[in-house]
Amino acid sequence: MAFASAVLMAAGIAAPVLANEDIRSRSINTYGVPGLIDMPSAEMQPDGELVTSVYILSNGVARTQLTFQLTDRLQGVFRYATLPDFLQVGSQFIRTYDRSFDIRYQLFREGRLRPAVTVGLQDFGGTSLFSGEYLVATKSLGDRWKVTGGLGWGRLGTSNSFTNPLGVLSDRFETRPGFDVSSRGGSFSTNQWFRGDAALFAGVEYRPNDRWTLKAEYSSDAYREERERGIFTRDIPLNFGVDYAVRPGVNVAAYAIGGTEVGINLQFSLNPKRPLNPSGTEPAARPVTLRPAQNEVPEAWTTAWVGNEQIENGVGTTLTALLDEAELELISYNLTANRAEVRFRNPTYRNQAQAIGRAARAMTAVVPSSVETFVLIPETDTSLGSGAVILRRSDIEAIEMRPNGTAEVQAVAGLVDSETLPRAGRRYVEEAYPRFNWRIGPTFGYALFDPDAPFRFDLGIEAAATWEPVRGLLFSGAVQQKIVGNRDESNRASNSVLPRVRTNGPEFLRTEDPFIPYLTAEYFWRPGKDLYARASGGLLETEFGGVSAELLWKPVESPLAIGLEVNRVRQRDFDQRFSFQDLEATTAFVSAYYDHGNRFHSQVDVGQYLAGDRGLTYTLTREFSNGWRVGAFATQTNVSAEDFGEGSFDKGLFVDFPVSWLIGQPSRETSGILLRPVQRDGGARLNIRNRLYPQVRGLSDPQINEEWGRFWR
Repeated sequence: MAFASAVLMAAGIAAPVLANEDIRSRSINTYGVPGLIDMPSAEMQPDGELVTSVYILSNGVARTQLTFQLTDRLQGVFRYATLPDFLQVGSQFIRTYDRSFDIRYQLFREGRLRPAVTVGLQDFGGTSLFSGEYLVATKSLGDRWKVTGGLGWGRLGTSNSFTNPLGVLSDRFETRPGFDVSSRGGSFSTNQWFRGDAALFAGVEYRPNDRWTLKAEYSSDAYREERERGIFTRDIPLNFGVDYAVRPGVNVAAYAIGGTEVGINLQFSLNPKRPLNPSGTEPAARPVTLRPAQNEVPEAWTTAWVGNEQIENGVGTTLTALLDEAELELISYNLTANRAEVRFRNPTYRNQAQAIGRAARAMTAVVPSSVETFVLIPETDTSLGSGAVILRRSDIEAIEMRPNGTAEVQAVAGLVDSETLPRAGRRYVEEAYPRFNWRIGPTFGYALFDPDAPFRFDLGIEAAATWEPVRGLLFSGAVQQKIVGNRDESNRASNSVLPRVRTNGPEFLRTEDPFIPYLTAEYFWRPGKDLYARASGGLLETEFGGVSAELLWKPVESPLAIGLEVNRVRQRDFDQRFSFQDLEATTAFVSAYYDHGNRFHSQVDVGQYLAGDRGLTYTLTREFSNGWRVGAFATQTNVSAEDFGEGSFDKGLFVDFPVSWLIGQPSRETSGILLRPVQRDGGARLNIRNRLYPQVRGLSDPQINEEWGRFWR
């Protein structure tokens, strides 16, 4: 969590203050959601808002939270907390670390007379240390005042509680299972939701100006578990606080809790929809080159050039230079009297439509005037072509300067599978193959949620290279050297009853010598229309080596894709060089990928995992037009929760953000944060590089059409 906080805090602090941006920010409570102090409100953050908060209480309790506004009404929270002297081991009480998730949904938005109403599940899995449910309403009274009132259960129903009103529906709502600090956690505690005694809470907010917010609340949290352990005292059920908006995205708050404790809350927020640096700072695209009128200069429209090697080679040479100017790489071209096909690689622009638009304008400057049809095929870094965009040159010439030019050119563009195009006459440029790329740079690895040290890291240096001697055949490898770090200091013994395919991960971090994270040979090809294939062999990842094969079916105009992957691997030695251990594994998966529209994507993987367990992984991802990705995954296999161990099943959250969002310059580089509460052996998959679907989907519908807005950029 510290790594996530550092990145997001730095981003929030660096965020520019825009002239038309409101300095006021929706303040959050001590649990990371919009609210008063300990109690929640019914408000939501703006759609897409990502908030990191750090809450520290004077008795040593600390909570770090990552909150994401999944939709305009749905909000999710990941929390990592530490409490001193809480967990009893023998006769001693020691510090404990707790991981939990929340989910909230706004049932009603605020209206002229109607308050906003939200229902929430707080810590709905895990040890249930912070478990509670609530129904809350919030109403604004003018520009300065807000009032909140709600009904809480669980932790939020422990102060001045009364019999659960839901008991009129069923007797089962009247009792609630007790808190168990020794629980292995991870399972959904559905037998607790909205059960047991309930209690009322309420509060008020006052904003004297755009920066300050004063808060007071009547709390329904009695801090029962903390009081029993002597780490918290509570004299009154009232909390008071003040919140100060330092700048957009940065808030600091101070609280008086229960009449005995004080706390501070730091809030850093950003939104993928608001880049830190404005886009469009890259060099402008060259304008469309117009052909002379045919009736005025008929000789310019002649087709006598067809078959003239000197002219056609000259087109290829000039087009290579123009695409290089646009930071694109020409792979091949195919010319006929009225049709030009261009295959190119896009190492620069995150948005493929922007690359297509720049390639099309470069073509207008060099392709003979008789050519009316342009066929543009962007390819992946592994030389896979997917969708081919077909445009009429006359449309490009006519539409460029129109106010609604982007929508108009999208309406007349065609999209077909590039595998259906003729191969005859295709010319590969000399610079295309062989291709060699290398880089040397720093590496940063992190490990989260070790109960003995919540955050560990390694900093090192890596040299990596890729060689593609012929189209589709790639040899890739890297060598790393750790410079400083402490990930190798974890000495917690695993009690796994499954083959130790991941829980011995710290052993791989203890080498002080140079090591090889991967060294592979890969071949990528198109077996036929709508089909893509990959075969890989070598040191596939840091812990396993072997062979891997994948086949993907993805029609260019379909939101659905189906994949099949089979792997046979052996566990590598801990020094991560060329030797292996005895543990072998076979994994196989059938995967379905679906684009729901509105930039929501689902992935379902069914098959056998590294430890031999079988089951299903579901991943839901929300993507933004600027390349941000936020998602969650969960895996359920035939391994019982007892055999799985701590966490009960594999799950996690991830956030990927494009470098271009940070720097305002075009880049295809991304960085990511993975929040996995615990890594066990159940539900473990290989970390295969260059899986097919992530490569192909950006070159086909619906994504290529969703990104069409940057065609003229």
